[in-house]
Amino acid sequence: MGNRAGTADDAGAVTRWCDRCGESVAAGPHPACAAARVWEPPRWCASCRRRMKVQVVPAGWSAVCVEHGERRG
Repeated sequence: MGNRAGTADDAGAVTRWCDRCGESVAAGPHPACAAARVWEPPRWCASCRRRMKVQVVPAGWSAVCVEHGERRG
């Protein structure tokens, strides 16, 4: 979520949406979301705003967007 609107992340995808609440990152910072993302996996795709399929296991998490693929943490 650290990217601003219209910027590309490490994978080259453009971040337009908060990956925790699904709202626009152009509207301003999301301090509560940034704090929660320290402990929680993303729930929304930051590129297309689709709800992702998330699986949490003791070793980490995976989140899958049908359009942009899988992220792990």
